Amino acid sequence: MHAIPTILIAEDDDGHAFLIEDCLRRAGLTAPFLRFSDGQELLDFLFGRTLEPVFVHGNFYLLSLDIRMPRVDGIEALRQIKSDAALRDLPVIMLTTADDATDIQRCHGLGCNGYIQKPVSFDRFAATITQFGQFISLLKLPRLFPEAGTEAIVAEF
Repeated sequence: MHAIPTILIAEDDDGHAFLIEDCLRRAGLTAPFLRFSDGQELLDFLFGRTLEPVFVHGNFYLLSLDIRMPRVDGIEALRQIKSDAALRDLPVIMLTTADDATDIQRCHGLGCNGYIQKPVSFDRFAATITQFGQFISLLKLPRLFPEAGTEAIVAEF
């Protein structure tokens, strides 16, 4: 049995969010997308503090996380996610314009699964996200909050 994961996009820039989703779709991903404008919205969703959308226990998710966002930045969101026993296995790819070696080290130290710098030029940005989508299509993802007795399901994009 196969499941299609949901791609979570935490990105405060509307243009970047649109391009990310568009390029991932062009790369062949058919997964549903959920977009969050800042780290607080993302954390509220993941920790069940929202009525809509609802975080579904036992589903598969992949998070694309920007660093520079209002209210709660991506590094703090990553810290909270990876320090929670139930969310620790959520695959998180940092997708950000930040190119600071300290940020890269901190994100990996906190447990991110990858760090991609968004290029400034449109063409390079689109090419990078398309390659990211091709990479995502190869991933096998863990189930979050697996319930006792549930059968193993492979997550495919």
